[in-house]
Parts: sequence; C-alpha cells; structure tokens
Amino acid sequence: MKIMQCDLIKRKVSIYGEYLYYIVLIFKRSDFMKLTFLGAAKTVTGSCFLLETKTKKVLIDCGMFQGHAKEHALNCENFAFNPSEIDYVLLTHAHIDHSGRIPKLYIDGFKGEVLATKAATQLCEVMLPDSGHIQEVEVEWLNKKRARANKHLVQPLYTMQDAIDCMRLFRKVSYNEEIHLDENIHVTFRDAGHMLGSSIIEIWVRDGKEETKLVFTGDLGNIHIPLLREPSIILDADYLIMESTYGDRLHEDSENKAEKFLNIVTDTINNGGNVIIPSFAVGRTQEIIYELHKDKEKYKDKLERLRDIPVYVDSPLAISATEIFKGNLECFDEETRRYIESGENPLDFPGLRFTRSADESKALNEMKENMVIISASGMCEAGRIKHHLKHNLWKPENTVLFVGYQAQGTLGRKILDGAKKVKIFGEEIFVNARIQSIDGFSGHADKDGLLQWIRNFKKRPKKIFIVHGEPETQEVLANEINETFGIECIIPDRGASFGFSGMVVTKAGVALCENKQKFIRLSVLEQLDVLKEELEELTEILKMSLKEEKEDHEILDLKTKLKNLEKAMVDVLK
Repeated sequence: MKIMQCDLIKRKVSIYGEYLYYIVLIFKRSDFMKLTFLGAAKTVTGSCFLLETKTKKVLIDCGMFQGHAKEHALNCENFAFNPSEIDYVLLTHAHIDHSGRIPKLYIDGFKGEVLATKAATQLCEVMLPDSGHIQEVEVEWLNKKRARANKHLVQPLYTMQDAIDCMRLFRKVSYNEEIHLDENIHVTFRDAGHMLGSSIIEIWVRDGKEETKLVFTGDLGNIHIPLLREPSIILDADYLIMESTYGDRLHEDSENKAEKFLNIVTDTINNGGNVIIPSFAVGRTQEIIYELHKDKEKYKDKLERLRDIPVYVDSPLAISATEIFKGNLECFDEETRRYIESGENPLDFPGLRFTRSADESKALNEMKENMVIISASGMCEAGRIKHHLKHNLWKPENTVLFVGYQAQGTLGRKILDGAKKVKIFGEEIFVNARIQSIDGFSGHADKDGLLQWIRNFKKRPKKIFIVHGEPETQEVLANEINETFGIECIIPDRGASFGFSGMVVTKAGVALCENKQKFIRLSVLEQLDVLKEELEELTEILKMSLKEEKEDHEILDLKTKLKNLEKAMVDVLK
C-alpha cells in the first residue's frame, strides 16, 4: 500500500513538476521592487508614491493634502521614510497636490534630483514660493491668536525662501527623452495633456534578465481641454497606476462649454451682478481666457455685449503663469498653434486685466461696475478668492462659477454641495449667490476618457492600481475596468506596500510605522469635522422647528437637552 502511494506521488510530481518548480522559485525569491502608496490613496490630494528597488529609492510626486482638518494635519507629519535616502523625485506636474511638499522634503534632508519637464519646472518656480508665502501669512495670523491665548507659537510647513532654495534640485527633462537613473532603471516622460508640462511617467526596472514596466498616469488630461495636446497613447505596461478623479461620471457639457459659459456670464451681468470664478492660477485660468475669444465669430453677439465688461485675473501667480504659457508654445495643440500663427494671441484680449498687488485686489470689491473675477485657489482653500467670496457670496445677483474639481472637505466643495452658509476668515457668510459649475473645463479625463485611454494599450497591464479619487468613485471605475477589459484593479490604502517578484505582485504590508497615537489624533480631527457639520445642521433644523407652533413644555424640553449638550462640550474642553 505504501509503495502504491509512493508511485502515485511520483507520477503527480512528474506531471506537475515544472509548475511546482516555478512556484517554488517565485516564493523563494525576494521582491526586487516595492511600491508604497503614501498619498492620493482613497483621496484626491497628497499624491506621493515611493518606489524602492535594489539600488534606488524614487518618489513619484510629493504633493500636499487638501480638504478636511485631517488632510491638512497629514502635511505636517514626518515622512514615512528618510528624505536623505531618496535618490530622485519624478514630478508628474506642478499642481500643489502633486508638488507642494517638495520644499518640506528638501528642508527635511532630501539632496537628490527632482526630474520634471521644462514647463513644470518653470511653473514650480512661481507656484512653490507662492505656496510658502501663503503658509507664512496663515501661520502669522494663527500665531496672533495663539499668543493672545498664551499658547506656544507654530512654524509654517516651509517658507517662501525654502521653496526658492529647493528649486536648485530641479533638473529639466524633455518629453520622450530616455533618462537612465542607473544601469537597471530608466524612465520616460510623456505628455499627459492635463496642464502645461504635465506628464505620464513610464518606468522600466530590470532585475537580471527580467524587466518590469510601471506607468504612472499622473493626472490624465481631458481630451476636450483647450490649448494643450491630448494625452499620449501608451502601448504597453506590466502595471498601471491610474488616477480616477472623474472615474464615475461624464463631462456633460464638454461640447457646449463656451456657450454655457457665455450664457452664465451674460445672465449675471444683465442682473447687475459679478461672476466669481475660483480657478487654479495655473491651467484653467489660461484656458478660460482662450475659450472666451477663440470662437469670437460664432459668439459675436454675446461677446459684443461683454466687450465692455472687464475680466480680472486676480492673482500675481496667474500673471507669471500666463507668461510661462507664452514661452512654451511647443506644448500647445495644433489648433492653438495655427491660431497663434494667424497673428492672434489666445491668452489676451482688450477686456482682460491683471491685478498684481494686494491693494489692487481689495479695490475690486469696492468697485460699482459689473465684472468677471478669476482668482485662485481653485478649491477656495487659500489665496485671494476667499476675500472675493466673502464680499460676493451673500448677494443673490452674483454667480459663483466652478470650473475645476472640488475635493471633499474644501470650502469650494461645501459651496458646490449646497451649503446655506459658510465661514470665511471666522465670519459666517450666507450663500445667496447663484452656484454653477461647468465640468467641460476640467483638466481631468472623465470615465469614458479613462476607459478609452486604457483601450489604446496593445499589451494591457496585468493589474491596475486605482489612485487619486474618492473611494466611491474608485469602486465604480475599478468595476468598469474589470468588466470591460478583465483586468484586476487594486484600490490601495494610504501606507499600503506591494512587492514585485518577476511578474507576481503581492501585498507587502503597511509601510507607515508611526505609533498609534498619531492615528488616534487624526481620527479625532476627522470626528471634529463631522461634529462641526452635524452641529451646523442641527442648528438649522432647530431654528426651523422653533418657527413652528410648539407647546411650552416642548420648548423647555429642548432647552434642557441643549443645556446638557453644552455641559458635555464644556466637560470635553476641561
């Protein structure tokens, strides 16, 4: 009996021996590469991915978190790695949620190189110092309050000078150039079509005779975006790390966005109001300017009506960015180049005015004439736009027009989601203005755009990591990709690591080694955000309830409950 069992085992080993051999090899072999998701994981902001090979440590992006207090707190946390050990940062583009923590990386010890396209580098030269300046101003305001309360003072994440100093580490690269980080790693930047200088980054990592290719989309451009070329087609990848900002929806007004824009502006001006456009100082501003006057013959009558209406670009950063756009015409699409060659300037027109100083910006809110104001930041979190919202949001004749994505927890998202009132600079402002949005101006591909871009692959990825999106959106896109292409999608948590051994990818655990107190602190901040929203909602409900006819005992009962709530809050403060 034992002999027969032994023969049976031998026959099975003979049949499956080759398969068993390779399986054993896979599990014995250590990972030659590891990828850790440190930002833009189940959220839209804070893009940052750590790629570790046997020879190099490389960051793809190093962006700031934006939105809730929890996200802002993440910016101040120590990096989950030693910055001095990072050899390269590969920057997909200049937007702050992708580049905004590079100065912090620098002051924490990073001495490697930041590789970015020429246009992205030039934009960082103005955007990062501007970010540093905003943080200095905000911390100065906060420290005045803390000093009055006898609390210790805080430091900005980095200063304007820190941002200027970190630019010495930037190295300009060209699209389609093959760049060798060492003998086993080479990278190429392709045009992402998202904003000026934006990139899709291809990375090839060799381990012995095997080579694995990773593709990071960065922010993938909308095919209908003005000025810029459409995203480059990538033909093959082993693993794809893909953004998903608009992965669950379509840009419904892509075809008629110019007409919709003009109608909103015309209606508002006819009603005696102003149009306030919160716009990223880089990208959307220039595209709106271009779109306004590209089809001036088609929209001749409406444009004639608007000829005497000033359009103010209220951001010194936008002024600098517009000059950078003019100096990088090679990044423009064929239509725009033809437009320029005909003698037209797509980034200028008679009614366009720039405000450079803070005094000029403040003066806009004292003017009696109707106007269009385009001002940063696009999510209304910082910059001059907050002043314009404070002066215009409560007036019903005005319109606030959103033309870019609004992340969860941001002031822009609260307004867009229908908040009745918001706090700006500590003051409660009622939202009486008309709130509008035009998705067609978005710099991000929508669901169909993302799927079409994947469809262009000749050799499709084995797995796709879905990043840079809200969780519900990521789930929708992951299901669409799986159903359409049969590709497994992974939605990584922040801090999740994945090891690569040949063509096998495995969950390698959680890279973040911070103690539990950090996560408890972040969860408390998240709870406070939720509590704040619930208290605001409760206040509105009770105010409406008190307007109704109620018995005295019902009102006394409510008063007792509120008193108990107040006592509980005082106990927490103790």
